[in-house]
Amino acid sequence: MTLKINRRSLLAAMGAGTGMGLAPAAAAAPSLRTARFLHGVASGDPAADGAVIWTRATVADGVTGDVPLVWHVAASADGKPVKSGKVIAAAAADNTAKAEVSGLKPASDYWFWFVCQDGTASPRGRFRTLPVGRTDDLVLAVVSCQLWSGGFFNAFADMAALDRLDAVIHLGDYIYEYGADGYGAEIGQKIGRIPDPVHETVTLDDYRRRHAQAKTDPALQAAHARAAFICVWDDHETANDSWLGGAENHTPASEGTWAARKAAALKAWFEWMPIRSPRAGSDPAAIYRSFEFGDLATLAMVETRLLARSRQIAAKGATPDAAEVAAMLAARQDPSREMLGAGQLQWLKNTFDASVRAGKPWQLLGNQVILARVPGPDLRAGLGEEAFAALLAKLPENYRALVAQSQAAFKAGLPFNLDAWDGYPPARERLYAMLREVGANPLAFAGDSHAAWANDLHDDAGNRIGAEFGTTAITSPSYGSILPGLGRIIAAQSPEVAFCDQDMKGYTLVTITPDAAVADFVTVSTVLSPRFTRGIAARCEARRGESLRILS
Repeated sequence: MTLKINRRSLLAAMGAGTGMGLAPAAAAAPSLRTARFLHGVASGDPAADGAVIWTRATVADGVTGDVPLVWHVAASADGKPVKSGKVIAAAAADNTAKAEVSGLKPASDYWFWFVCQDGTASPRGRFRTLPVGRTDDLVLAVVSCQLWSGGFFNAFADMAALDRLDAVIHLGDYIYEYGADGYGAEIGQKIGRIPDPVHETVTLDDYRRRHAQAKTDPALQAAHARAAFICVWDDHETANDSWLGGAENHTPASEGTWAARKAAALKAWFEWMPIRSPRAGSDPAAIYRSFEFGDLATLAMVETRLLARSRQIAAKGATPDAAEVAAMLAARQDPSREMLGAGQLQWLKNTFDASVRAGKPWQLLGNQVILARVPGPDLRAGLGEEAFAALLAKLPENYRALVAQSQAAFKAGLPFNLDAWDGYPPARERLYAMLREVGANPLAFAGDSHAAWANDLHDDAGNRIGAEFGTTAITSPSYGSILPGLGRIIAAQSPEVAFCDQDMKGYTLVTITPDAAVADFVTVSTVLSPRFTRGIAARCEARRGESLRILS
């Protein structure tokens, strides 16, 4: 929510439960013969003939310089290289290195690694190239929201152990900008996961250190070594509730200009993520791109934060009165409000139109925030008067006030989350109109909400557009931590929501065939310890033109 009763204010308190260049060119750095590979390896943006491979060469303390590396790709875990090349882990790029591998066979598994001049070798990673032609099935893991101080990344450990995994779709919040006394602080202090730096990230060095810390996690390293990641950012890679011109969690008076902070955040992101770097002279925020999975599906990854998004609608005070709520509801319907922007929407139309014309049965949309209409839940009606009173009685006084404020706003007609597509209804209708026009069979993926979702999508006229699978958080706190069972109430009161779990952490494993897409909402029993058990919160099936089915 982007009321003053927003997710940050509610969840931060609960803790427990545009150019890229930033500095003038420096003199050439000396070459170093050795380094350590403390952050593992990663691959990303797979193609039919290759992928991007990544690593970071950690040099000795107090030493600065470029590290020449040789990379190798083999067709088996212990095989001889079938492709090799050279790359520099440049000091100017925080000693990260990326290589774009090509010339490989489609629909094939490959292993890769890096070697320093002195023979020091990195761990080995694995990726699968995209299929061409007939493709019977596809297995994708959909993930988001990995707050370092929120717990251990157990979902990634589970993912790394999967027998079949074609690619990982990461929908953002790979890092969080908050300091050690902010969001999730109580958990982090309890389990010894304190963010580095301890203050909020603002500078290039800050964002680099936060990315570096994330990639020291052994479970995340294992997942990156298991399959190629297809990534976009959400808001916390820059700052909470970011939009084209700023962010809710950015204060120019004390944190400098938004342009400088955004440039620092994006430079660090491109350095540390296995994605192709932006072309010279292009807008680095324009990371939308597509992937073809044979004759089965097209995946389009869109950007909904920094490229075109209008500022979120928010209340001026903690408790908006009737007049302010009416004004907010009217502002939601302003047709000038954007999420994708005209240029990105046209690109998406062209991409999906080509997919439909090619006869592909699925058009997949990698999107950061929930598309479905989700009205604010009526907890009193959902729980009953007695249970609602008992719930409020158990909450600390500040939580009771926040819950009461949100209930009043919801009763007045505001949706559950104004930072999601519910805050931009005309933009959503433009997207839906395009999908209808090209005849797409869309399956949307969403992160951000720290909850699992299976949603049927409809336009304003009631026409069914497609389906949506939303993934819960890897670690980030959810509303269910203070309002257990909230997801069941949301699903019962929301016509488009077939399933919602606001309680558990995990990821969504999606298996796609020509006839159906099945989501297993994988859960982990805890994030407070690296030891966990695996569960499935639900299994849901989407078929073209049919309402979602809950299989188990």
